[in-house]
Amino acid sequence: MTNHYIDLRNADCVMIIGSNAAENHPISFKWITRAMEKGAKLINVDPRFTRTSSKADIYAPIRSGTDIAFIGGIINYVLNDMEKNPGNYNMEYVKQYTNAALIINPEFTFNNGLFGEISSGNYTAASKNTWKYADTKAPAADLTLKDPNCVFQLMKKHYSRYDVDTVCNITGTPKNVYLEVIKAYTATGKKGKAGTICYAMGTTQHTYGTQNIRSYAILQLLLANMGVAGGGINALRGTSNVQGSTDMCLLSHILPGYLNVPVESDTDLETYLKRSDKHPDVTITPQGLAGDTSSNWWGNAKKYTVSLLKAWYGDAATKDNEFCFNYLPRVDSKVNYTHIGMFEAMGQGKIKGLWVWGQNPAAGGPNSNGEREALAKLDWLVAADIWMNETSEFWKRPGVNPSDINTEVFILPAACSYEKEGSISNSGRWAQWRYKAVEPPGEAMADLEIMNLVMLKLKELYQAESTPQARPIMDLDWNYGEHITADAVAREVNGYDLTTGKLVASFAALKDDGTTTSGNWLYCNQYSEEEGNKCARRGMVDSHPRQIGLYSNWSWCWPLNRRIIYNRASVDLNGIPWDGERPVILYDSATKKWEGDVPDGGWPPINKAETGAKYLPFIMKPEGVARLWGYGRVEGPLPEAYEPWESPLDKNLMSGTKTNPCAFIGTYMNERGTPDKYPCVGTTYRCTEHWQTGIMTRNLPWLVELMPNMYVEMDEELAADKGIKGGDNVVVSSARGEISAVAVVTRRFRPLRVDGQTIHHIGVIWHFGYSGMAKGDSGNILTPHVGDANTTIPEYKTFLCNVRRA
Repeated sequence: MTNHYIDLRNADCVMIIGSNAAENHPISFKWITRAMEKGAKLINVDPRFTRTSSKADIYAPIRSGTDIAFIGGIINYVLNDMEKNPGNYNMEYVKQYTNAALIINPEFTFNNGLFGEISSGNYTAASKNTWKYADTKAPAADLTLKDPNCVFQLMKKHYSRYDVDTVCNITGTPKNVYLEVIKAYTATGKKGKAGTICYAMGTTQHTYGTQNIRSYAILQLLLANMGVAGGGINALRGTSNVQGSTDMCLLSHILPGYLNVPVESDTDLETYLKRSDKHPDVTITPQGLAGDTSSNWWGNAKKYTVSLLKAWYGDAATKDNEFCFNYLPRVDSKVNYTHIGMFEAMGQGKIKGLWVWGQNPAAGGPNSNGEREALAKLDWLVAADIWMNETSEFWKRPGVNPSDINTEVFILPAACSYEKEGSISNSGRWAQWRYKAVEPPGEAMADLEIMNLVMLKLKELYQAESTPQARPIMDLDWNYGEHITADAVAREVNGYDLTTGKLVASFAALKDDGTTTSGNWLYCNQYSEEEGNKCARRGMVDSHPRQIGLYSNWSWCWPLNRRIIYNRASVDLNGIPWDGERPVILYDSATKKWEGDVPDGGWPPINKAETGAKYLPFIMKPEGVARLWGYGRVEGPLPEAYEPWESPLDKNLMSGTKTNPCAFIGTYMNERGTPDKYPCVGTTYRCTEHWQTGIMTRNLPWLVELMPNMYVEMDEELAADKGIKGGDNVVVSSARGEISAVAVVTRRFRPLRVDGQTIHHIGVIWHFGYSGMAKGDSGNILTPHVGDANTTIPEYKTFLCNVRRA
């Protein structure tokens, strides 16, 4: 989240899209309810009428997978209305704080759904170069927004195709409802108003999930809703510590603190930094704006990388050996290392062993039958979990002869969250410390203790080797002893000043000369010599001058306890808040200091700063302004509407390019369905009574009693056509397999009219499997092995299926 849960109460309008927050994120909905009690409007966009929808002022049904068209139509309205009624919008913000006025390479082309030339599923380097600014180091700005090559005009041209009728024909949203959404949400573009967008997996789990979010960001920037109280792009994370695990490099393409993973061509540290665009040399200085300097904060990446290497390799990391940079493994940029890519390689016999920590891919992975078959190609599997589950028991699942499975399975009993100490980082980036309540049962132990013992054994085994491959293990500064503590790790993550031996106070103090350490630069300042573990703070008083709900002394928030990111965009060029009632930061001209939240850079307001020190507000961007035009994504600088990999339509109603040309398409046991055999749109989601793949909830008798069976939901018209009644046993099938379930016939789904045809959705939960007290088929047996072009997150939310009575 750019903002945080409590800040949702400051919104004048909340759009929940791709999320059922009332059921799946009830704490967020608590604060949304507070906003509504003060007059805020709630918009809910969802294929299914949920408990969130029941509380909404406007419920907009939508065909799953058509977010880009839906939001694109709102963007089109805003761009046109800005020219007609500029007083309804914060034009100073748009012109000075975004790249709307900057001039793009005149060779840029867009034709028939493509942003240039595609080769082997990727845009060519020549095409990508045309997405950049005309002057890549000092782009010109046209503050009249009239230049045909400025971002604003290019966006107007791009989105002109997203008229209301076309959008509604694609999405299935009734036109009168869509117009209500436009009117309600664009009203937040006025100065002093704020709108927020909350999303979850209904947004991300598509072959263009990243561009779904990009479209939200574009809309929020046009409405000046970024950096302000009650605004922002707010991801409602799927579990309690998804944010923290991502920060700590759970994903395959990043190191802690969102540093890039080295690739094979990164022969040295300097090459790595320049290639990853995290270098002072990539700073861009826009010409013609009031602000004249970009801080390009990622230009400090060398300090963060060296401090990370020092944290890992200690005295072995020296300037002479580039701080052991060459110990880091290199990845092949042509290989996909994500979940889907890993299981594709596993199915092809390329991977021999797998550690699974607190995950259950045999039920939670896409195309579950295929992933279960891939597990059988392993030599060994280690599963660390609190229960036996579908992954650890894949070898004896129904329909399989265990003697045919050669994979050796090891089980490490783990501790649950109440049986161990440590921090969790919630959706709002608040890192909160949890204490151990009880001891884990039997031989179970915390993941941290398991990892520590494994690492100590590895170091012992490598002692006998003298090969170069042994050095990265032998030189690892693993100094926790046999009994590791979360507190010791938290201190290491914060980092130390090696010249004093004391904790580093801030990431601003990190150096690239080897005199500082930090296991994650973003978490610098979480632990200090003066206050100790800030994540453990529980201050109940909101110390903000206007008490807007920051509660800055409750836990700690990255970066530097800043509760709202990009908050320098919440004030005008003179430092005056756009919203006087809910200011995030305030500038005191007498003391020349900011009050309120921790400012996103402590420099004075642009108009009060000296020439050459007028810092632009979006500090993580090389150009210092927010990107409406985002040329860093793999499939183009603007979101473009494509159909899902499996679509009920025979064409894309927006262009001649049907699907995302850069999406990752798996080949292992990944048959593709067609609408003649599978005419319905399937989508997965959760129910209140179960969580994730049901590892915990299906082993709890009370919850099993509340929700004992796998079920699917369908509309009344579809059920009548298929001869299905509520409570019937049904079979839902896709090109990958079929599942048995109980039918719930409901008005929560309604047929949608799309391009003259009727589209039916079938809702599928994914909490069940063949392990635990309550057993049933996983909904992910139906989902395809395809993923987003940028992240490869699986397309769980849209696939083709059919249903029949059992």
